[in-house]
Amino acid sequence: MSASDFQTQMRGGVAAFLNWGVFWLLVAIIGAGVFFADGINALLEAWQLPEYSHGPLIPVLSAFLFLKQLTLYPINPDVYRNRWPGVALVTLSLVMAALGIMAGIGDIVAYALILWVGGVLLISWGWDTGKHFWPGVVHLVYMLPLPGVIYYKTTTYLQFVSSELGVWFLRMFDVPVFLDGNIIDLGILKLHVAEACSGLRYMFPIMSFSYIFATLYKGPNWHKVFLLLAAVPIAIFMNSVRIAVAGIIVQYYGVEWLDGFTHFFEGWVIFLACILILFGLAWLMLFLHPERPTLVDALDLDTSGLGTQLARLQFVQPSKALITVSALMLAGVLALQAVPDRGSLAPERDSFTLFPRNLGEWRQEGPRQMLAPGVEASLGADDYHQVTLLKAGDPHSVGLFMAWYDDQSNGGVHSPEICLPGAGWEIAWLERSDITEAMNSDTPFKINRAIIQKGETRMMVYYWFQQKERRIAWDFAAKFWLMVDGITSGRTDGALIRLTTVMDPREGDAVAEARLREVLQEMQAPLGRFIPES
Repeated sequence: MSASDFQTQMRGGVAAFLNWGVFWLLVAIIGAGVFFADGINALLEAWQLPEYSHGPLIPVLSAFLFLKQLTLYPINPDVYRNRWPGVALVTLSLVMAALGIMAGIGDIVAYALILWVGGVLLISWGWDTGKHFWPGVVHLVYMLPLPGVIYYKTTTYLQFVSSELGVWFLRMFDVPVFLDGNIIDLGILKLHVAEACSGLRYMFPIMSFSYIFATLYKGPNWHKVFLLLAAVPIAIFMNSVRIAVAGIIVQYYGVEWLDGFTHFFEGWVIFLACILILFGLAWLMLFLHPERPTLVDALDLDTSGLGTQLARLQFVQPSKALITVSALMLAGVLALQAVPDRGSLAPERDSFTLFPRNLGEWRQEGPRQMLAPGVEASLGADDYHQVTLLKAGDPHSVGLFMAWYDDQSNGGVHSPEICLPGAGWEIAWLERSDITEAMNSDTPFKINRAIIQKGETRMMVYYWFQQKERRIAWDFAAKFWLMVDGITSGRTDGALIRLTTVMDPREGDAVAEARLREVLQEMQAPLGRFIPES
């Protein structure tokens, strides 16, 4: 059957039948809007952040990629078969979303929404045709916020690289500069990590653009891979250039010129410069190509006929698979309404203001220490406690820091592996240790033991994440148990505990560690009032 015969038949006696296909597709979409509401809300919240502000454009660009792919596959109802893989994918997405809803983690629901979109395409067009539309579906990943642990670790590493490269550029121009962690000291001005690396917020839109660029590029596959991977180094390079230019302005024109430059250069200038570099790389690769095609020929930017392709949605057939998915969506929505709202299940606890000033022979020195407003906002804890402990006859103190979160589903605790380097401390050594036996604990007691240094100062650090009765060293494991607890009990509370002490070069490591162990033992008895285990 030709495409014209198929369209004539559709406009003839079976047009009403086809309308039912559109009807069931709309039912599935509306049901998805309700069922995935937590994920959609998570996306809307993330899109308000500078690093994810490009998010609303991603579905539009994904739709563009889908329509471009659709032009390659003319209407042929005979190949609209094998729809059940799509049903399986939709079912998987519903299970994943349900777990995210129960855990109270909207990001999981948002991730499941992408699987749902892929499943619906496979159902609507059949496996043989629908499997070719994966570029647009995969591109939707760029609208998602990264999991907090991955985001902070990735951006922290990239910030260090960007800062190091920016300082290298400044020294090339004989600008006196000193780098302390993520603090760039220009003498008359210090650029903190948040200022020095804000250009990295363009990393995600640049990666999205490079993905589309690589998808539409008609050159060799290795060209596509290169263009796709080039986004990260391009963004880091341009941010380093921004840091260097800022330093040069401060050096030769004064601090008062920096604000105007920052507002101008942190905008679309960085993004557009990155795009131009990407086009330049594509042109260079084509220049080296034996046939030397032009960049216009190598990029499939033709937008004619996309409206016609969009109109092909009217030919979606009311298959058993589509009706099944629509029924699943309605059942899922009804199930959500039947599940009672567990609300906030954070346990009752005492405020850290009541935490004992004395722990055995260790005495609190002075009042509780308050964090700077910016640090406190970044920490995002519902309650925290920071004090210095001293023991008679011991000249060395122990620092105690605890942070409590009623709900960790939106961000949660930040690992010291991230915040310590940002403050200029270098992690010289880190291992995860099981001290269950040493603590005479009935439950596993796993901690991180680290040595950090800043200049000639060295410190030993103990820290762990606590969720209910679990003491967890690995931050990814903490996120996993957060999800498990959210699903099984509705609780997403937890805490971070950290102990630090200076390592005197005149004493062995064992002496410093003995101080930490002594405080750790003494604090276990009162700790349960402030960080409940059940």
